Amino acid sequence: MTVRQVLVHKGGGVHAIHPEATVLDALRKLAERDIGALLVMEGERLLGIFTERDYARKLVLLGRFSKDTKVREVMTTDVPTVAPEASLEEAMRLMTERRTRHLPVVEGERVVGVVSIGDLVKAIITHQGMLIAELSRYVSENR
Repeated sequence: MTVRQVLVHKGGGVHAIHPEATVLDALRKLAERDIGALLVMEGERLLGIFTERDYARKLVLLGRFSKDTKVREVMTTDVPTVAPEASLEEAMRLMTERRTRHLPVVEGERVVGVVSIGDLVKAIITHQGMLIAELSRYVSENR
């Protein structure tokens, strides 16, 4: 299975925010869409990612909060990306090595989606379940 297959099954689009937006705007967007991360983009250019983890570590735990704090002040800028043709195993390895929960999917220069660790785990478990069912059917038919 590839990352592209997960994106097709997952549907949806790219949830993004501008770096000059406030953290409060970003948090509202996360809550409204029930997601854990927003890509930080300027036009079509990926600048970073803003996650619940960024908020917790860079604002709350440091005792900072301001409704005027900009996303650019707390976003993660060193963001690994993955190609749509990458296997789920490649994407999972990258996520675990980099200790990240969200991975932008980039085709050429264009961001085409985001996969979460949950998306990958669900896809892998679903795929394994289908393989087990096929093997069970084969064994039953060939006894």
